[in-house]
This record gives sequence, structure tokens and C-alpha cells, in this order.
Amino acid sequence: MSSSEIFNLRDIRRTYKVGSELVHAMNGVDLVIDDREFIAVIGSSGSGKSTLMHTLGFMDSPTSGQMIFEGNDVSNIGRGQRALLRASRIGFVFQAFNLLPRLSVIDNVLLPLTYSRKKVTDKHGAGMYALERVGMAHRHSHTPNQLSGGERQRVAIARALINEPRLILADEPTGNLDSKNRGRIMELFSSLMEEGITLAMVTHDQEVADFAQRRIRMQDGKIIEDSRG
Repeated sequence: MSSSEIFNLRDIRRTYKVGSELVHAMNGVDLVIDDREFIAVIGSSGSGKSTLMHTLGFMDSPTSGQMIFEGNDVSNIGRGQRALLRASRIGFVFQAFNLLPRLSVIDNVLLPLTYSRKKVTDKHGAGMYALERVGMAHRHSHTPNQLSGGERQRVAIARALINEPRLILADEPTGNLDSKNRGRIMELFSSLMEEGITLAMVTHDQEVADFAQRRIRMQDGKIIEDSRG
């Protein structure tokens, strides 16, 4: 594994039992994710793209295959180790923003520090810096209900950045936004990639996927296309 590789998935399979039927959500996935990539994962419902993202985010474990993260074999690690990696090394951005309505913007951004065990001397300063990166420092004292959808997603991205993760996973991050705000969020993702952040995004929107430098198409639990440019 090269030093630039974040993930190396080898023949990853994930099988679920639904009633008496076996569902092969991932069926032999091979994938390498390098530093500073911006990846879009595309596919219809049931293609396996969400299962892939859950696996990359340590929210699920493969049934079989080898999963290498930052040079370490994490194929069979326990729930506690997965939770620690999820909290400290991965940032998450969701379609529904998932901001707590009673907390201020900056308190929402600081929440991941509670779970990551990361020691930060100046938490307020770290939160303000994350908000500055997404152009939302001026709204730090507001609550999510005082923000537009696009502003809420910028705050959610700042929250994903607070732990300085190795990888940010975004699940339909523009799904609740109008076309103007979709463009703004994708331009923000592109600028973060230029800063050195690695991003992997699930989307059904081809226009959104076109912002990524690499596009992976899934079908029936397999990667059927992996294109760049």
C-alpha cells in the first residue's frame, strides 16, 4: 500500500439476510481511495452505493474481503475500534443536515469533539476556524432554524471538518437544496479538495457528480465503471 492510499478494499462482500433471502449488497468490490481525491459514487437504489459508504464510514463491517485503512487491516475490528475511527478520522455530511435545532451554530460544529477524544485547547477558536473555511463564521451564534438550507449545509460541512478528518463522506449532500445552493455547495467541496481534503460523495444527480474528479458507478453490488476527469 502506498503512503497516499487512504482505503484499499479487496474483494469486499456484504451479505444481509432478509427473511429467507440473502441480499448481496456488495458483491466483490475492489476500490482504492487516494489522498486528495474527490469521488462521486453513483447508482440506482439497491446498487450498493449506500452500503459502500457505510463501510467506508465504519458504520458497517464487510462479510468477507480485506479492508485496509491508513495501512492497517481493519477488516475484522470490533465495534469500539470502528466507533473511534469513525469519530476521529472520518467526517460526515448528510442530506438532512442533522443539526440540533436548540444548539447554536458553533455548538453544533463542536459536537464531534465530544466523541473523538481529541484534545483541543481552544475549542471555540477551532470551531470559528472551521466556520471561516465554509464562509459561516458570521452566523456562529445563530440557531439552525435561523439559517437557509444552503447555510445549514455549510454548517454541517464545518462540523465534518472540526476533527481534521482524513476523509469526508457526503450522503446526497445537495438533495435538499435548490440549484443555486447545489452549485455553491459543490464549489465549496471542490475548494476543500484543493486544500487537501479527500471527499467521497453518494449522489443520484449526474450534474452534481460531474463536479467530482472521479466517478464510480455501482450496480447489483459491483463497481461497473470507474472514470476520471
